[in-house]
Amino acid sequence: MSKVWKIYILALISFLVGTSEYIIAGILDKISASLAISVVAAGQLITVFSLVYALGTPVLIALSARWERRRLLLFALGLFVLANVLAYALPGYGLFIAARILMALGAGVVVVTALTVAAKIAPPGKQASAIATVVMGFTASLIVGVPVGRMIAAAYDWKVVFGGIGALGLVAMLVISLTIPQTEGDVPIPLRQQVALLKRPKIVLSLLVSFFWLGGYSLAYTYIAPYLLTVARMNESTLNTALLAFGIASLVGSKLGGYSTDRRGVYRTLMSGMALHIVTLFLLSLAVHSTVFVFPLLILWSFAAWSSGPTQQYHLVTMAPESSGIMLSLNSSVMQLSMAAGAGIGGIVVNGVSLDSVTWIGGFVVAIALTIIFPVYRPSSSTSVRAGKAHQV
Repeated sequence: MSKVWKIYILALISFLVGTSEYIIAGILDKISASLAISVVAAGQLITVFSLVYALGTPVLIALSARWERRRLLLFALGLFVLANVLAYALPGYGLFIAARILMALGAGVVVVTALTVAAKIAPPGKQASAIATVVMGFTASLIVGVPVGRMIAAAYDWKVVFGGIGALGLVAMLVISLTIPQTEGDVPIPLRQQVALLKRPKIVLSLLVSFFWLGGYSLAYTYIAPYLLTVARMNESTLNTALLAFGIASLVGSKLGGYSTDRRGVYRTLMSGMALHIVTLFLLSLAVHSTVFVFPLLILWSFAAWSSGPTQQYHLVTMAPESSGIMLSLNSSVMQLSMAAGAGIGGIVVNGVSLDSVTWIGGFVVAIALTIIFPVYRPSSSTSVRAGKAHQV
């Protein structure tokens, strides 16, 4: 089997893991009804997953740094499969949370290890493209995994989704053991060296951009299914179509965000993308009762939100090119923390204000990121002017 196909296998595994994370937002109302809990309590399943992913992954990766990579990938996938089986088989909200914790620990290690293996087995000069392919698999779970999961949950039961992911995970373990070569582990990076980067104010501010950008997005997206069903009054079929369109727009936004960074630079790409992100969230609040307007606004929201992803990653790498791996790891943890915070704050908003307010409050959170970008990313900074292949980061 060629190295290219091996990298695509790793991308498919990344897709499987991404689906397990994002699918909750697509079936939030069904989980709420099935477990007899509030929509807010169901939303905290995303908070728990993201929090454990963010805090647990760096620790597990550090502890297993010297492990042979294929062995680590199989171990992490085994934990991920077990967690999905438990989510399918065990009753009740509390046990489902326990399963989500195990799922997050396994998922985090799977993604990081898959990225590492892809870079190591890629042909010379193709490492960045290999990483981009694996990341694309994770992003594709928004496009295919979430709407398909929603359709399965509507036709059968939402737990079937996790049973299916567990079964596919077993197949993935077999495929990995047969196709992915053994790969040496890495030299552990001291925690002191990782934390040292946080002493640089511009790096901290740039990580805060990631936090508020994705936090505002997560605040609204966590409750997208009940929002569209209850506030926008969509039916099941229309909702499935909306989620599919939303996912496709995220992929297009990510690709064009990288292209724009090459041509227009980091500052202008982020400023325009986040401004559109904010405007679409505010307009959704105003036009939510009209499906004619909601559909294009959902597409613009997803497009704008994900256009910032590759640009922000590229910018962080250029700030400390000698520590690019650490910067991407830090950014990944911050993004997961922001998703946890967004889902948690979204729950407070739904309980204390209303479900239909999550979009405009999410817009205000993204606006905080915009106010940081203006002074920190201005073109006078060399890192903001330089264009690079952001779509490959």
